[in-house]
Amino acid sequence: MPYQSPISPGRSWYEDTAGPRPEYPALDGDRTCDVVIVGGGFTGLSAAAHLAKAGTNVVLIEAHRFGDGASGRNGGQLGTGQRAWAEELEAEYGFSRAKSLFDLAEEAKTHLLDFAAANAIEIDYMPGQLSVAHKRRYVDDYKAHAEIMASRFGYPHVSFMDANETAERLGSTRYFGGTRDTGTGHIHPLKLVIGTAKVAAAAGAHLFERMPSTGIAASGGKVRVTTAKGTISAEKCLIAVNAYGGNLEPVSASHIMPIGSFIGATVPLGAESKVLPGGESVDDSRFVVRYFRRSKDGRLLFGGREVYAVNDPKDIHIHIRRQIAELYPALKDVEITHGWGGYVGITVPRKPFVREVMPNVISMGGYSGHGVTLSNFFGKLYAETVAGNRDRLKLIEDLKIPAFPGGRRFRAPLLFLALNWFALRDRI
Repeated sequence: MPYQSPISPGRSWYEDTAGPRPEYPALDGDRTCDVVIVGGGFTGLSAAAHLAKAGTNVVLIEAHRFGDGASGRNGGQLGTGQRAWAEELEAEYGFSRAKSLFDLAEEAKTHLLDFAAANAIEIDYMPGQLSVAHKRRYVDDYKAHAEIMASRFGYPHVSFMDANETAERLGSTRYFGGTRDTGTGHIHPLKLVIGTAKVAAAAGAHLFERMPSTGIAASGGKVRVTTAKGTISAEKCLIAVNAYGGNLEPVSASHIMPIGSFIGATVPLGAESKVLPGGESVDDSRFVVRYFRRSKDGRLLFGGREVYAVNDPKDIHIHIRRQIAELYPALKDVEITHGWGGYVGITVPRKPFVREVMPNVISMGGYSGHGVTLSNFFGKLYAETVAGNRDRLKLIEDLKIPAFPGGRRFRAPLLFLALNWFALRDRI
């Protein structure tokens, strides 16, 4: 029977197309190291690879398999800049800081592609991203955004699309305009997870799967991470569990909220299909974002963050097919071969959470749907911090990220109500 993630519903198309997926042993006994990492997704594996290459003795533990969380099951879109548009960051922080945040995110994009190329990781990169307006009144904002990107932030790759161009590039008339970004693209995320783990292991990182942490404590200048099979003692610790932390560490849990994200993969649509003829990925203007793209073998991978209590993959198929049909009526009966879900870590302001949550313990997460690009680079920034240069990471640490209201008991119900409200507002 093929392996399926025990923490997320449905077997993903990525799992069936990623190729060989090496298994790593479980930890058995105590360990001492320089840095211990909890979490084997993009952030943790990237940090492990960069630390090990620098000669650091690093141990990484993952509760399940590498990539079982958001890193191996997401939409695969790289995106440009931070989650918020650069002009929104400028309104909040001023131009200088907004430009620094934008430039950092652009360096993250370059780093991801360069890292994959340098280490011969085939990530199935396909160029181009369309960001589209589902309401007519948003179109002027997209037009202004394209101009601002070129004139103020030195990014000439975004161009405005009117309704006709949008319909031509999408193969759908359901959107009113938007932008086309030729400076970004989309990837096969699980291939990147697998490749990054191989790089980390080859560099000397000690990687362990199926080994959940039962606790993290810091005292006397040391950090101790406990497991059912032993204790890891280290000088420093990185918590990189994002939406899958549970109650492992309370500060992170109060600032990073998991929300469900579900994706379906259709059968290959064929070369004659008018759906996304240019091969770009798409995100739309809904607060509860819809995101979709064509795979290299011509499937439509369609995702949406809807608030469903979905545990049966067959339910995912139903919901995703309905959303596909809204945009592409000819696909109302299309066969969906894979339906899967997982959790994305979000913060209240939709900006990443990076904080020293106890002495020598840094937590990273809350990428809010922009994690493919940012999380890999944040792992590199953490390695820089261990080496003594915290300046660039401080740019993210200094962002004001409030805790979710309601405490542990009420924050999930409050978020459920809020997301339902925003989903309703998207339809009005």
